Amino acid sequence: MTETQPTPAAPVGAPPPGPIVVLRARFPMASRIGERIILGIGLLFASSILIFAGIEILPGDFAETYLGQAATPQSIANLRAEFGLDQPLVSRYFDWLVGILHGDFGTSWASGQSVSGQIAARLGNSLLLAGAAAVIAVPLAVGLGLLAVLYRDRLVDRLINLVSLAAVSLPEFFVAYLLIMVFVVQHPVAAFPATVYDSMSLWEKLQTIILPVATLVLVVLAHMMRMTRAAIINVMASAYMETAELKGIGAMRAIVKHAAPNALAPIINVVALNLAYLIVGVVVVEVVFVYPGMGQYMVDAVTVRDLPVVQGCGLVFAAIYILLNMTADILSILVNPRLRHPR
Repeated sequence: MTETQPTPAAPVGAPPPGPIVVLRARFPMASRIGERIILGIGLLFASSILIFAGIEILPGDFAETYLGQAATPQSIANLRAEFGLDQPLVSRYFDWLVGILHGDFGTSWASGQSVSGQIAARLGNSLLLAGAAAVIAVPLAVGLGLLAVLYRDRLVDRLINLVSLAAVSLPEFFVAYLLIMVFVVQHPVAAFPATVYDSMSLWEKLQTIILPVATLVLVVLAHMMRMTRAAIINVMASAYMETAELKGIGAMRAIVKHAAPNALAPIINVVALNLAYLIVGVVVVEVVFVYPGMGQYMVDAVTVRDLPVVQGCGLVFAAIYILLNMTADILSILVNPRLRHPR
């Protein structure tokens, strides 16, 4: 085993290291976590610029869509002035950004309602849908991944890989319509459309969203399972795992006690990515099942070019995606033994 070489001393007369270098050397874990948080904030700011500018350059005009073909140029100009569309793009962006920092996403042009209030109500529904799918998919994926490694290259492993490959190949809208055909049309045992209301109890909501939850589980389960299997197999090929096997440790104990903990970093990353998809990628599923979530709200706003709603929903989706990825990176740093016990 090669010993770690000591860090060479700075040459005589060289300037002393800066405070950032000193902090990184003394607190490597805290420094990396801080850098990741700063990067996440920067990415969110960049995302806000892309979302605002991208929606602004889309073809079409809200005033013309809202007033219809019979609108006069004067009425269109008056409506554009009412909503501030005649102001410079940069000015409107900073007004929008300042409002968001104060928790105000603006007012819907189509309905006149507060976008923040609508997003708060719809986001709760989307989080319920994604959370229910995650509670089922994450432990099931990790369990199937462990099972596939335990019976590697046997019938169980091949069946799990075959089913997961088939599931990955099917888009979510196809899975959704297939479930509707089987459990709504042929065997009517599930609710459709999956519309929930505030007056419903949690149990009633869970019964109503069985089909969209099942769709999301089938979509993300295979990817998480395959990545879990690959991460554990990669750890199993290391020298210390071979030593553990030579000492007579059972396969199940070796996988659960030694391999799985050392494969946490890639598993955490793939779980976080799929959780982000569960929240950000629910648009298609919500539209198919007429579910009153963020995805359905944004699609409805796109059809009438309700820019404050589209921009607000897009920024919330981006924030959730960045937050989950940042959390995964931080957890990966925390489970890294080299950073927990620096020399």
